[in-house]
Amino acid sequence: VYDEFFFFLLAVRHLKEKRQNIRSPFHVEKQEECRRLLKDLPYRLTNAQLRTLEEVLGDLKSGSVMNRLIQGDVGSGKTIIAVLALLAVCENGYQGALMVPTEVLARQHYESVAELFAAHGVEKEVVLITGSMTAKEKRLAYEKVASHEADIIIGTHALIQEKVVYDNLALVITDEQHRFGVRQREIFAEKGRHPHILVMSATPIPRTLAIILYGDLDISVVDEVPAKRLPVKNCVVNTGYRNKAYAFIENEVKNGHQAYVICPLVEEVEGMETENATDYVKKLRQIFPEEIQLGLLHGQMKPAQKNKVMEAFMKNEVQVLVATTVVEVGVNVPNATVMMIENAERFGL
Repeated sequence: VYDEFFFFLLAVRHLKEKRQNIRSPFHVEKQEECRRLLKDLPYRLTNAQLRTLEEVLGDLKSGSVMNRLIQGDVGSGKTIIAVLALLAVCENGYQGALMVPTEVLARQHYESVAELFAAHGVEKEVVLITGSMTAKEKRLAYEKVASHEADIIIGTHALIQEKVVYDNLALVITDEQHRFGVRQREIFAEKGRHPHILVMSATPIPRTLAIILYGDLDISVVDEVPAKRLPVKNCVVNTGYRNKAYAFIENEVKNGHQAYVICPLVEEVEGMETENATDYVKKLRQIFPEEIQLGLLHGQMKPAQKNKVMEAFMKNEVQVLVATTVVEVGVNVPNATVMMIENAERFGL
């Protein structure tokens, strides 16, 4: 075992040294527009965000190819760092791309970046590419990317299909890195001539493990949450507490909020005494008043169905979403204030 680990780490170290010596054809010298947007933001970035941003901008300027992992909890503000890095790249006449695991999240990022740019007078073209777009929409998007009319491209793994030809791709960002393998990262990198690579993960892995798994990357940790954020309260209760929990959820919904209920299984499995999402929705329909809309989401649904349910939840047309772990790579629904997890012992930390 010792030998195996030793050789593994040696290989990773070799990979890192090989990569560190790669000179980058993309020099991101100009950063005025990026700094101006940073100043104009309606909030001040935390010190951890500013430190990470400086590390990223420093890498982009260094003349070597960036390979960096940004690790930080959900809500610590990794996305804004990604957006500022993309802007810095565009300012220097290059293209940047952001790849996320789900279509709903891609669309959400696309809309929020477009809004942010419009609000602050940033004249950069942002384009969305996802699998469920029509052939015509895709063709238009591909043309914009190839002709460099598009500066920033946001999308799902549709971004790495062969039909997408980039004009001058200098920065590749993958969000929720654990959803993309090393191979996908490499395919993406091959879309350009040694583009800078930034990967982001909210999966809390100990630093030592991060160094082993992502040993070929430099690591930035965003270890502060923005001011005025209240801490999350976690409590573990037995099944006798269920009715109280339901009453609590109902009360939150009455106050205009939303809730998730997570079950380990999609449907009943013989001999397993675990909750399943399909039956759970039926059960909740009898418990909650009629005006509370319930939604069901699981991995066996077709992508279009999943998107429809998630969009309904984002718009608060569904107040309580019963789901399996497919929601772990979720979207930003700030209005959801409670998550109730059934059979929590079946999930890891």
